[in-house]
Amino acid sequence: MSRVGKIPIEWPEGVTAQAEKMRVRITGKRGELSLEPHGAVEIRLEGKTLLVTPTDNSSKARAMWGTSRALLQNMVTGVSVGFSKKLELNGVGYRAKVGGKTLNLTLGYSHPIDFPLPSGIEAKVSKNIIEITGSDKELVGRVAAKIRSLRPPEPYKGKGVKYVDERIIMKAGKAGVKKA
Repeated sequence: MSRVGKIPIEWPEGVTAQAEKMRVRITGKRGELSLEPHGAVEIRLEGKTLLVTPTDNSSKARAMWGTSRALLQNMVTGVSVGFSKKLELNGVGYRAKVGGKTLNLTLGYSHPIDFPLPSGIEAKVSKNIIEITGSDKELVGRVAAKIRSLRPPEPYKGKGVKYVDERIIMKAGKAGVKKA
């Protein structure tokens, strides 16, 4: 039995859900998200709650039960509140600015990097912090990871793009090596 899958999904005011046989649509003030559920689970709409149940007792159905419920809960949270990730730029001359649907980054390379933001994703820059927001949790995480991969933090000086809550373990370098 899935402990996560058994919990019914409720949503706040301003959010609506439609459950058809092959698609679930959830709309709210931050947009609309849809999901094609796995064939091993069944999704029912009862009043203001969504219920996820496995179609049979197979291991695949039990595995997808909690996963499908978590994906639906993330959709409800995304269209009502939204998700965000914060990235921090560390390094001399590292800058970012938003121009329309493009994030312009200067990360110590010989050229600036223009990162196009996908639809449904917004970026705000304040000093050396980039905040990525959107209603799709997976897309927000993927965009933040892609931006971080443009200049990951290096372990000797700590320069690069990192998550705000990420801790970089610094290495000693040549000065820390003892001669035998």
